[in-house]
Amino acid sequence: MKVGLINLIICFVVAMILAPFMIKFLRKLKFGQSILVYVEAHKTKSGTPTMGGIIFILSAIVGYFLFWSKNNVFATISILSLVFFGVIGFLDDFIKIKYKQNEGLKPYQKLIGQFGIAVIIAVFVYKSELIGSEVILPFTGMSIDFGFWIVPFVIFVYLAIVNSVNLIDGLDGLCSSVSAIVLSAFSIVIFLKKTLVDGVYANEINNLVIVTLGLVGAILGFIFFNSHPARCFMGDAGSLALGGYIASVFVVTRQYLLFLILGCAYVLTVISVVLQVGYYKLTKKRIFRMAPLHHHFELKYGETKVVSWYKIFTIILCVLTIILYV
Repeated sequence: MKVGLINLIICFVVAMILAPFMIKFLRKLKFGQSILVYVEAHKTKSGTPTMGGIIFILSAIVGYFLFWSKNNVFATISILSLVFFGVIGFLDDFIKIKYKQNEGLKPYQKLIGQFGIAVIIAVFVYKSELIGSEVILPFTGMSIDFGFWIVPFVIFVYLAIVNSVNLIDGLDGLCSSVSAIVLSAFSIVIFLKKTLVDGVYANEINNLVIVTLGLVGAILGFIFFNSHPARCFMGDAGSLALGGYIASVFVVTRQYLLFLILGCAYVLTVISVVLQVGYYKLTKKRIFRMAPLHHHFELKYGETKVVSWYKIFTIILCVLTIILYV
């Protein structure tokens, strides 16, 4: 954990140094965000540099290589997920900017890219002696063996988590703050559980914690520029990358179900969209004033309050989870 905290500080400093140059570069290239016209409160944000997620991606990669060591399979899968899902997001952002609109890749195009990455990881997970086909039940010490069905399950988990993280990225500092809290809590929980194992697996967990805390530091550096009023947005390059990394840490540690607790804010975001779309198709009426859920609350209470509430809600769930694991 000590090395992880050192990596957190290093990646934070790297992000803080890199961010002003990256924002200036994005402004020079005129990589500004186009805002949907029906989001009235966001009209003033039009033109704010996007693709800022590159800041914490690069910073986290620096931390990964600084502390690379053997038994680094878990950390490598996670950092590669950060990069490759980030590439899909980068292409999406680039198309939006090039054609001056708020829709980049077609939904099916993004889904195909995400599906391809998820399939590769799912097959690796199934064949890996370190990971395998078991799903750990939170707080019980028990697990369920999915056998070959772990492959479609892992694919589903990746698609669900990546897109839930992408959906929550709608307010200044919301996705970045919630993600930093979730990854911090995950690092503490998995570090506590590391004491129950030894050997190669324990080293894998330790290295994963080091890299994850490095990403947390990188995100914290990014938040300094992403908090309201945001000087840059993470874009899909950042949100899809974060989603890929978050999905990976829960998958490689077999803590799939723990995401439902630590990542409850993401889960509620997806549920709100599903309910809104389904109810509208059936009745032509809306449940929420706007979906995802954070936009509904934003219209009623304002952006900064909603972001604060989401952070407090996530912190409470994470603290309770850590207490139960102690």
